[in-house]
Amino acid sequence: MSGFSTARLKMVDGQVRTNDVTDRRVLDAMLTVPREAFVPADRQALAYLDLDLDVSEGAAKRFLIKPQLTGKLLQAAEIGEGDNVLVVGCATGYLAALTAKLARQVTATECDSALAAKAKAALNPANVTCKAAACAEGDPSAAPFDVIILNGATEVVPAALLGQLKEGGRLVGVSAESRPPRAIIVTHTHGEFGHRALFDAAAPVLPGLERAAAFVF
Repeated sequence: MSGFSTARLKMVDGQVRTNDVTDRRVLDAMLTVPREAFVPADRQALAYLDLDLDVSEGAAKRFLIKPQLTGKLLQAAEIGEGDNVLVVGCATGYLAALTAKLARQVTATECDSALAAKAKAALNPANVTCKAAACAEGDPSAAPFDVIILNGATEVVPAALLGQLKEGGRLVGVSAESRPPRAIIVTHTHGEFGHRALFDAAAPVLPGLERAAAFVF
C-alpha cells in the first residue's frame, strides 16, 4: 500500500468514522478518491491532515474543508444515486469528486477561474461539470437541484442558491450568520424553506457569501 493510500485509510478511520460518519457509500467514496490529486504538489504531504487545506494559487484564499466535516456534510445530504447535485465553491474539486461517486449528475462551481480550470482537469468522472462562477450565483442553467452542498461557510442567507432547490431538495453547509457557527440543512417543502442546525462546525467563508461590512463613521 502506498504512503498516500495508507494516509487515506488513516484519515477515514481516525477522522471520519470517529465523527459519527457511518454511511457506507460516503466512507467508500472517501477511501477511493485520492485527496492528494486535488492539492498543489508542494502541499501534498498535508493532504490527509485534519485541517482546512489551503489550495490557493492566487490572491483569494481557497480551501478544501476538513475531511471529517466533508464526510458529515455528505452524510447529512443523503445523496441518492439519481440526484442532481450542485457543489458550491469547489476549489480544486475534491468535494465534487466525492459527490460524483454518490449522485447521477454533479455541477461544481468555483469563483477563481484558475482553480476552476484545475478542478476541471482533475475531475475525471463523466457525470461532473465544472464551471467558473460566483459562489452566490449557483448555476441556474443546471437547476433545479436535489442537493446543494457548500464547500465552506456562509454568513448570509444564500437566496439565489435556495431558489435553485427542487421541491423536496436540501442545502447543506456551514452557517456562520451567528456564533457559534453550525452545520445546517435547509429543506425546500411546499414552497417554504425550513432551517435545521445539525452540529457545531467551522469552515472558511466562501467568497461572495460574506456578511456586508458594517458602516463605521
